[in-house]
Amino acid sequence: MEEYFNRQIQLWGLEKQQSLQDKHIVIIGCGGLGCSLGIALGASGIGKITLVDFDEVGVHNIHRQIGFTTADEGVKKSTALKKLLESRCPYTEITAIDGSFEDFTSMNIDVDLILDATDNLPTRASIDSYAKQSKTPWIYGSVEEFHGQICYFDKASFASSFQVTDRKPNGIACPIVMNIASIQANLAIKFLIGDEVTKDTLYYFFYDEMGVINLQKFKLPTS
Repeated sequence: MEEYFNRQIQLWGLEKQQSLQDKHIVIIGCGGLGCSLGIALGASGIGKITLVDFDEVGVHNIHRQIGFTTADEGVKKSTALKKLLESRCPYTEITAIDGSFEDFTSMNIDVDLILDATDNLPTRASIDSYAKQSKTPWIYGSVEEFHGQICYFDKASFASSFQVTDRKPNGIACPIVMNIASIQANLAIKFLIGDEVTKDTLYYFFYDEMGVINLQKFKLPTS
């Protein structure tokens, strides 16, 4: 293991690297964000990753959902992503759940962190409610067009911070999905190795009309 994670051990030390083996995370959604999160966090040495998704891979998904190939069309997303991660991440146990977030919660599985990789607001509100009830931290991520948002939710209420509707995201390209997932993954790793993480701060990442990269921060109300 020390050879496999040599560069990470140089970054944060052997003790923190070994501590990741005792962590269990769940990724809700195996689409664009979920694929990128699975690849990044699986390759970091987290001991257990549970993948949750009810959908199948469609040919229109593959351009931005980097865990899949054209050969995966029609395969359950959680199953296809599990297969990829198992081929890349020998120190991570992968479990695939073919179902919804509600199916996951009914299983009473204890995890250290929930990663939101969904594409709808009602499910995120449900994640927030469950996270507070179970006292489990969660990291929100959303993306569309050339912008996205990320937040480590602790005391702030998702439903109080966002208007929860059934609105669907607009068009999207692969690079911005990877941008947002990478920020989520970095927050996750910092938390899981015991480093300080800023909580209840919404990060808004976007490219403006001139192609300039912008990052704005907004403190969410916690009472």
